[in-house]
Order: sequence, then structure tokens, then C-alpha cells
Amino acid sequence: MKIEILGTGCSKCKALEEATKQAVALSGKFAQIEKVEDIQKIMEYGVMSTPGLVIDGKVVSTGKLLTINEIKDLIQAH
Repeated sequence: MKIEILGTGCSKCKALEEATKQAVALSGKFAQIEKVEDIQKIMEYGVMSTPGLVIDGKVVSTGKLLTINEIKDLIQAH
């Protein structure tokens, strides 16, 4: 599983990255987590407001800071 955090480095983007790491640990699944800060790549996903969360190439959230449990649920659904 590949999880991408889309954001240019704002505090919400950093918080989402940390929450995602914790959610992956709690889920018991293996996931590669990558931070994407390149605005071109973010726009290629069609994301207009960050932070964005992408799981296996599919945008699952944009513009809000998800809780650890919300992220864990999204990971379990994939």
C-alpha cells in the first residue's frame, strides 16, 4: 500500500503526515508513506486545497485534517 500526503509544508500537512504514520502503525498494515510537496504533482491529482491524502493512487481526502481513527478506517477499507 502506498500512501501520499499532499501539501506544501503547512502545519496541517505536517499534522496529517504524523496522524497517518500513527494510523498505519495502529492498522497493523504495511504502507509506504510519501510526502508530496511538488505543486505540479499535487495539481495532477486535481487537489485544490491541501492537505490531501492519497491511498494507492486514489484521492480519499482534501482540505481537512483527518483524525487518526478516520485515517485508520480509510486504510482498512483499502
